[in-house]
Amino acid sequence: MVQQKEIIIPEHPRGYHLITPYIEKSLENLPPCGLLHVFIKHTSAGITLNENADASVRADFSFFFDNLVPENQRFYTHTLEGADDLPAHLKSSIIGQSVVVPITNSRLNLGTWQGIYFCEFRNHGGPRHIVLTVLS
Repeated sequence: MVQQKEIIIPEHPRGYHLITPYIEKSLENLPPCGLLHVFIKHTSAGITLNENADASVRADFSFFFDNLVPENQRFYTHTLEGADDLPAHLKSSIIGQSVVVPITNSRLNLGTWQGIYFCEFRNHGGPRHIVLTVLS
């Protein structure tokens, strides 16, 4: 069986945000066993799994990716939407737009220190649409 739901994440500031609790609240009656596919419908934001306990990891992510893909490079041609736009697209392609999480005993089967990150790469990205698909 397949269940699907689209949720809207309210606007967040640029950075890496744990959204695991938000996703869990959005899902009712998970099957005993299955998979959750989380997909973001945007090309300037991303979804990934990583450390859920120490916020310094998210700060380090920001530092690393902002240095890996800096703004205001003279060779960028996609610049009409602002200095953060093309770097946001590049970061989105590096991080990716989806993750798959196993479901066990009607709960997300994440590791002890794992959480789902919403990665906002724009300074003002606005609300973001995420599709949650449960396969059982």
